[in-house]
Amino acid sequence: MGTLAELNEMIDRWDQQDDARRIRSRPRTIGEYFAAEQPLLAPLPEEPFETGRLSTPRVDRYSQICVRMNRYSVPVRLIGRTVRVMLHASELVVYDGREEVARHERLIARNESRLDLDHYLEALIRKPGALPGATALDQARAAGRFTPIHDAWWDAAVKAHGERDGTRALIEVLLLSRHLPHEQLVAGLAAALKSGALTADAVALEARKAADADTEPQQAPPSPGSGSQTDRAQLPAAVRAHLPPDKRPLPSVAHYDQLLRLRPPDRPTPS
Repeated sequence: MGTLAELNEMIDRWDQQDDARRIRSRPRTIGEYFAAEQPLLAPLPEEPFETGRLSTPRVDRYSQICVRMNRYSVPVRLIGRTVRVMLHASELVVYDGREEVARHERLIARNESRLDLDHYLEALIRKPGALPGATALDQARAAGRFTPIHDAWWDAAVKAHGERDGTRALIEVLLLSRHLPHEQLVAGLAAALKSGALTADAVALEARKAADADTEPQQAPPSPGSGSQTDRAQLPAAVRAHLPPDKRPLPSVAHYDQLLRLRPPDRPTPS
């Protein structure tokens, strides 16, 4: 168990399992007693009650804020500004005015940092040489957001374009994650790497192909006898030899010949 979210999920499973338990010799389960008692409980308040702790730290030059002896990243455009932070039991939410700009899992120990690689991309695209040694990159790898497919595509891009331009191409790919789901972006990287397409535009194209493939409805297989003669001709010869003869007539356009008789008479050419 590595995160508070995993712990909360495990506790939820324990609660669900406990609903089926009986206390000693009582006739009903815990879940049945609660179902009878629930309508008698007072309703929850209409307005949510904020349980977090509010603070207003200033963003330092490293695009980080310090909250209770720990450091969290925010987008680089906020450097030098004061932001609002709502600290909850398991997460931390950062606001610039009314806009949510960052959300992190809360750090329990002290003097630790949680950095989001996406927050630094605008700065890294100007200085791509800082990416290989970035702490945010190490944390992205550890969290599974920066996969071995990313590394393989990056290596190929560096070999093709050079260290600076290849790394900048990777950062442009990482910027795509703001508009594309992670799984589709990884699929686009894998397809682009396989075809040797080492540009961000190629990865975006392949990722959208993967997205279209995920959303296309699955077509039902054709029923026997519903296939066309063209489909029949595409079958292997060994399969066609065991099929009954196709007695359907060939396609005809004879019905369209009647349109020729409806053609208007030629008009006289004006003098």
